[in-house]
Amino acid sequence: MRAMILPQPRASLIPALLPDPEPGPGQILIAVHACAVCRTDLHVMDGELPHPKLPLIPGHEIIGSVLETGSGVERFHLGDRVGIAWLGWSCGECVYCRSGRENLCDRARYTGYQIDGGYAEMAVADARYAFPVDPFYTDIEAAPLMCAGLIGYRALRAVGEVTRLGLYGFGAAAHIVIQIARHWGQRVFAFTRTGDEAAQALARDLGAAWAGGSEEPPPEPLDAAILFAPVGALVPMALRAVVKGGTVVCAGIHMSDIPSFPYDILWGERVIRSVANLTRRDGEEFLALAPRIPVRTRTTPFPLAQANKAVEALRCGTVTGAAVLTF
Repeated sequence: MRAMILPQPRASLIPALLPDPEPGPGQILIAVHACAVCRTDLHVMDGELPHPKLPLIPGHEIIGSVLETGSGVERFHLGDRVGIAWLGWSCGECVYCRSGRENLCDRARYTGYQIDGGYAEMAVADARYAFPVDPFYTDIEAAPLMCAGLIGYRALRAVGEVTRLGLYGFGAAAHIVIQIARHWGQRVFAFTRTGDEAAQALARDLGAAWAGGSEEPPPEPLDAAILFAPVGALVPMALRAVVKGGTVVCAGIHMSDIPSFPYDILWGERVIRSVANLTRRDGEEFLALAPRIPVRTRTTPFPLAQANKAVEALRCGTVTGAAVLTF
């Protein structure tokens, strides 16, 4: 099979021809149709997430069809269309797994990080962590739902019932979250890189009440804020923007250091919290909800051979919506 491989952190992806993988017990072999490019992929490639499998096939927003099933797999059959997300395996035995919080499992393994991912023509996945994909979506449209959508949905649930929501960083995740938030009757205020008029225009097009630079104060106080941009300096800014009792959710898997800030912007029972990974329940709930709203994804397709170009476009912020590798 053709694949794009990360030989070591901070290196470019290189094309390779590899033997076709084979599914083990409980696994499925997937023909990859599309794989979105996620900011977490950048964190892996840049060495900001330690100890990846090397050499590594990145990619964890996979849409494909089942080519083969390993022994014991009963959920899926040949030809079924499935989605594969970041959380690829958990132990099922620890206190977190036994309480429905497998996203916190200390032994968890992740697609495109410790498990080869979707920047390839085929991928192997644990059948327990694969999701059926609604036919409402094409493969390219569905790919960003598998992480940008899932993590965005988990972050949105973490803020609770609010009226005025701020989104810091308006990329793949935020452009999905705003559609859910608007469906739930929330008013959304979008914060982008200074001067990013394309992202601000997209936010307004999707129903944002206001869009501006991240250093600007919102036109009215926020009840909650979600930070998708991996910039620690945004945390004090968001705290200043939310009302007493408000919540600031850090949704990225990696973030630069949060600078010190005066206690008075935290006081008043404001809360800072993170969301980590996802659970299978998140996947089931969100993938059932998305076509009912319906959530529409904005995508920019790249052929597999141009994976480095797609990664660089995401790094430079020139992708509107989500970059998706196609096969």
